[in-house]
Amino acid sequence: FNLQLWNNYFHLAVAFITQDSLQLENFSHAKYNKIQNKYGDMRRLIGFAIRDMWYKLGQNKICFIPGMVGPILEMTLIPEVELRKATIPIFFDMMLCEYQRTGEFRKFENEIILKLDHEVEGGRGDEHYMQLFESILTECAKQHPGICSLVESFVSLVKGLLERLLDYRAVMSDESTDNRMSCTVNLL
Repeated sequence: FNLQLWNNYFHLAVAFITQDSLQLENFSHAKYNKIQNKYGDMRRLIGFAIRDMWYKLGQNKICFIPGMVGPILEMTLIPEVELRKATIPIFFDMMLCEYQRTGEFRKFENEIILKLDHEVEGGRGDEHYMQLFESILTECAKQHPGICSLVESFVSLVKGLLERLLDYRAVMSDESTDNRMSCTVNLL
């Protein structure tokens, strides 16, 4: 097992699918359709490959926690529904992996909270992501009773944080100082 090789693979793949020139939702409708018809959405293909390779790591997954949490989060925040549905379960697998090793998933939790703040501030994330995140992780947790309550608490925490971050991002352009201050207080 060559840790550096796998690390390079994951970082390169995430860098590929998050590059600006592949963010189809930013293009005009005509350009979007033309690219979609000619090439398809390459982000989805690479995202599925990342997911498949993640599950092939076996016991070596622990080597990538918390280091790959940020890149995987960045990938799951791409506004492409099938990509999100395919890759959000990686988070549960990371939690389960750390839980099986240490009895908790504190490193994962701390890293995702830190990275989520950065990503939402950068303009990523939306209400739909929050709903998918909650439903997918809750569904995964139901299959593992030993970790279910911990995952549900974590999901509730992240959902609350994401709601406040999205509210904060929305009011930053608001001219009302009171609204901005209220959102800042809620976020803190």
